[in-house]
Amino acid sequence: MQRILQPGEIEALDAIDFPRIRLPRPAELYAERAARLRQLADGHPIADYLRFVALLADGQAAAAATVKTTPPDAAVLQRALEHGMPPLPTQDKPDPAWREVLAQIVERALAAGDTLPAPLREQLQRLRTMDAAALDALAVDLLDEDVDADTAALQPVVMAALQLVWADRASRLDADALGVPAEPTTCPVCGTPPVASVLRIGGAAGGHRYLHCALCATEWHMVRVKCSHCESTAGVRFLGVEDGGKTVLAETCSACHSYRKQVDQHQDPLAEPLADDLASLRLDLLMAETEFERASGNPLLALPEPADEA
Repeated sequence: MQRILQPGEIEALDAIDFPRIRLPRPAELYAERAARLRQLADGHPIADYLRFVALLADGQAAAAATVKTTPPDAAVLQRALEHGMPPLPTQDKPDPAWREVLAQIVERALAAGDTLPAPLREQLQRLRTMDAAALDALAVDLLDEDVDADTAALQPVVMAALQLVWADRASRLDADALGVPAEPTTCPVCGTPPVASVLRIGGAAGGHRYLHCALCATEWHMVRVKCSHCESTAGVRFLGVEDGGKTVLAETCSACHSYRKQVDQHQDPLAEPLADDLASLRLDLLMAETEFERASGNPLLALPEPADEA
């Protein structure tokens, strides 16, 4: 007699057949992201911004070859794994290497000269003059998502540096040793929500959906029938822009009234979660007219919290 498998049992079988967690390969990741951003920028309404983020990704890829982060403490790592907690949480003080990465990214972006819009050059120069204490305080605020109009202008560049540092440390973990996270909808490495989900093609991961961490770029599997925000299996639907293709769709959930984008490499093999999320702002604008709220943001697109009304 055959029996029906429950969701938890299905996931247990999935983990045997293909990688449950995909750790980042920073140099390759950021080079591919830069190329995708430039491809998407052609004829795009926010082409200048996409090209600016491509410059940041260039800096990330270059810095990936030289960055020297501190290896995770073995005892702390083991304790986190035993309790199903992220081993590199954002609550940790950023690795000091992040400031050197930031300097490299800033200098590389400034080398673009007059091709960079004046407001962006001004923010890069501003970061250049900040001391270590001020930079660390800014990093902590942004990791805590404490964003105001002043810090929002600096967020994309600072978060680009923090992304690389967390990705570098994540890349040196053992994916097989990472346990099932206590919160399956947040990154098993750093605890950050995903920027989007991605349907992968090719290799052992092909045909499966992964959530893509907004910070360290770790990807972890989640079955398609579940909402990537609340894990509900009821009321999950996909919405897209008319005549906009199916590469990027909004996964909506009637249970939690949230949405998160899904990027499908079967529709476009070059699709990249963070880049395609940035380039599909028109979908976000249309979703703002619905009952669904975005589940989590993109760290390279800063939107300050609205001021409290008196």
